[in-house]
Amino acid sequence: MKRIFLFLFGLLTIYVIYIDLTAGTLPKQETQKPEQTVVTMTNVKEAEDSFEAEVEPGETLISIVENHLKKPLPVSIDKLIEDFQSLNPGLSPEKIQIGSTYEFPDYSK
Repeated sequence: MKRIFLFLFGLLTIYVIYIDLTAGTLPKQETQKPEQTVVTMTNVKEAEDSFEAEVEPGETLISIVENHLKKPLPVSIDKLIEDFQSLNPGLSPEKIQIGSTYEFPDYSK
């Protein structure tokens, strides 16, 4: 009985090695990367309705904008995040760093 299991285990091992060497188990890498096109659109109105601020410890996107306005946020949080990302392309609000300066949307008007 042991011989049969050893024989089957040996066949399985040989089969796995054959598949690994011929087809491979890792995904194939593309030799040519597709071109990436980045389109940036700037709205002049948004550029005027923003302010620049340095992030202090413990501040968030919402707290910075509310402190600037000195009142509660007049827009939805989704709109605030969308406006922040349009002013700071490629940056999410969760990734702001203490001591760095960013553009924030100004809703005081």
